[in-house]
Amino acid sequence: MPKKNSTPAAQRSPDLRPLRLLVAWHPRSDSAEAIEFAAWLGRSIAIRVRVVTTVRRPWPSSSLSRIGGKYQKWLKKQSKSCAQQVKEGLIAAGLERTQWDNNYSVLLEGPSETFILAEAAKDFDADVLILGSSAAAPKGRFLAGSTADALLHSSPTALGLAPRRPKLSKRGVTRINFAYLSAESEQDHSALRYAAQSADRWELPLRLLAFSTDGLTDSVIHDQLDLGQDLSVEWREHSLAMLDRARDWVLDQFPDLHVETDFASGAGWSGAVDAVKWKKGDLLCLGSHPVGALERVFLGSTASSFLPYAPVPVLVYPVHNPAPKVSKV
Repeated sequence: MPKKNSTPAAQRSPDLRPLRLLVAWHPRSDSAEAIEFAAWLGRSIAIRVRVVTTVRRPWPSSSLSRIGGKYQKWLKKQSKSCAQQVKEGLIAAGLERTQWDNNYSVLLEGPSETFILAEAAKDFDADVLILGSSAAAPKGRFLAGSTADALLHSSPTALGLAPRRPKLSKRGVTRINFAYLSAESEQDHSALRYAAQSADRWELPLRLLAFSTDGLTDSVIHDQLDLGQDLSVEWREHSLAMLDRARDWVLDQFPDLHVETDFASGAGWSGAVDAVKWKKGDLLCLGSHPVGALERVFLGSTASSFLPYAPVPVLVYPVHNPAPKVSKV
């Protein structure tokens, strides 16, 4: 293990700031995983948290103008009630008051929840927008609802995905993981840099992962051509070489960082993911694909298929964006 610098990160780099987390949460929700995800991060790094609750407005503005006064009074009452419940949720999750934003609870309304959250993230200058899982997800897994699915293809902000009722380390994040899910992932280093910078600034080890799913080995032509086995062997060799290159690149940029690599294979994503040993303190980082020239999250089909099997909290990072300069606690 590399020696840690005894000088606090914030003192070594005066321009570092707390990681700004915008948490999407509704008081009517029967779970608080998104808030708990933020609190978990807050045990390891300096954070500032704002919780946003959305009210979708399906009716046209012409109808609203006729009842504008009553609606605004109702909205103000709901906002006050929501703030109290958010306060209780933040306290229950163990978030210290110094980690709350001054305006820690905002109630926003509009015709689209996706648009509301994207604009709220921009207004807060959020580094990460945290979303909870669909209630239909198995315990410890993330399943995207309609809003999360839309944001995974359009958000200008990195997304934090909180699994359903996860087991999280009481010490907070203890290791950063970066996963290669396809050969194309190697073409852009920005997501890898984001993960490596986070590990370096938070003084955590970094693990680089690659997976192989044995889908083709079950093909009906397998007995005749053995195509699946050939492709699996070739992908394994390619992945191991890719991991070595990635490790060398990271250590060239961050020579004091502790970096390890791991390759796992199995039947489908479920088998491949379960072949890896995971810890309660693991945070998984994924890169995304750019949408044209826009710096937005765009999760390809491979990553979308992988997400439901991710057993730990996930950060999805829009490629080409500079990593936020944030400090360790």
